[in-house]
Amino acid sequence: MTHIDALKPGDKPWRTELLATLRLSWPLALGNLLQMLTYAIDVIFIARLGDAPLAASAIAVALFGLVLWALSGLTGAVAPVIAAELGERAPALRPVRRATRMALWLSVVAGAAGMLVCLALGPMMRATGQQENVIALALSYNTILIGSMIPMVIANVLRSFVSALGRPVFATAITAGGIAVNALANYAFIFGNFGAPELGLRGAAVATIITSLSVVAAFAIVIRFTPLFHRYRIVGRWWNADWHRFWEIVRIGTPIALTITAEAGIFGAAAFMMGSIGVPQLAAHTVALQIAALAFQIPFGIGQAATIRVGYFYGARDPQGMGRAGWTAIVLGTGFMATTALAMIVIPKPLIAIYIDPWDANNAVLVGFALKYLVIAAAFQLFDGLQAVAAGSLRGLQDTRIPMWIAIFSYWVPGIGIALWLGFRTPLEGVGIWIGLATGLMSAAILLSWRWSRRDRLGLTTRPAPGY
Repeated sequence: MTHIDALKPGDKPWRTELLATLRLSWPLALGNLLQMLTYAIDVIFIARLGDAPLAASAIAVALFGLVLWALSGLTGAVAPVIAAELGERAPALRPVRRATRMALWLSVVAGAAGMLVCLALGPMMRATGQQENVIALALSYNTILIGSMIPMVIANVLRSFVSALGRPVFATAITAGGIAVNALANYAFIFGNFGAPELGLRGAAVATIITSLSVVAAFAIVIRFTPLFHRYRIVGRWWNADWHRFWEIVRIGTPIALTITAEAGIFGAAAFMMGSIGVPQLAAHTVALQIAALAFQIPFGIGQAATIRVGYFYGARDPQGMGRAGWTAIVLGTGFMATTALAMIVIPKPLIAIYIDPWDANNAVLVGFALKYLVIAAAFQLFDGLQAVAAGSLRGLQDTRIPMWIAIFSYWVPGIGIALWLGFRTPLEGVGIWIGLATGLMSAAILLSWRWSRRDRLGLTTRPAPGY
């Protein structure tokens, strides 16, 4: 008997799929929002140390976060693999165990490689002309912070495992618990409370390591004492390799990691472009982008659910089920983003108030720019939600290579191209840059949706027979 909702006699297919997608997506979306809150906790505590430590941590986290996000995409490819196995022959104890074991192997190898990449922070900061005192603080912080890389990537694999088995609420609860651990550890090690040493900025990095290890420990406890998970014995005979599974996850996950890097890169490039225009524009860009990112966590969670739901029917070789799962998720994701787009137009100042006081006269210039950017953000909300869920649906079909090229083209050709032209060759400046971002997202949304709509003709819904 499968652990993922499937049709039963008498069910209404579309209604059943809608409810199943909602049950799966809301914990995933909430978990994404809670993860953002975890990072916000760090900022709140570090900000009390002063501007230089805050700037140093921001630069270090920019590189660390990008690497971690990419590696999470790489190892998270285990989710569609597990879902397909469940769809084909649930409970699929041995295939799921082997896939998860190889994803854990990959998380250690990739995490170690990610740590080495993050050690390039110093040369990168010097190449971009950062102040020496900020570089010193950032390197001290980064040297400790990278110790959390492997536990975080392992936690992502375990999150994918419990979510693919239809129980993402466990991952959400663990993420919520991690917020409390992170806050207490920051309070203890940054300022020397509870008898801990006063480490300042380095204490924030120690807190991150403690939190990441606590999250892995929590997953281990839940998996051990929940019969649904424990029956898979994912660490049983952990030393046995299954290279076919290992390279299957690498094959599916590498394009996802590169897609994430391409998308993160365009927003990073936009920040640099905004900074060259002016400080108020960059500050307004940061606020508006944070609001858009907050809204994006919902369709991102729905896209994660789509990967699992479509993957389940892909394993079952049910093209109609794949179509229902994907289109249901797409309607949910774009429908939600239509609501957030309306909010950005109707109540922009209350949204800005999440981060700054929009009614304070000292913020008037910043708010003026942010209001302009939010109008464009409202326009690209629909496209952002659509591309996220369409990409998630295609991942359920284990189709990631062509979507990667679609993303790279969309973000870096029309996206950056139009941003550079409108931002620096017309009076639009920051507004032009945001139009470029919207164009990139629109291009990705259209092309990914087109590929999803032609999935049968392209042969994407045909899964090879077992033993290929």
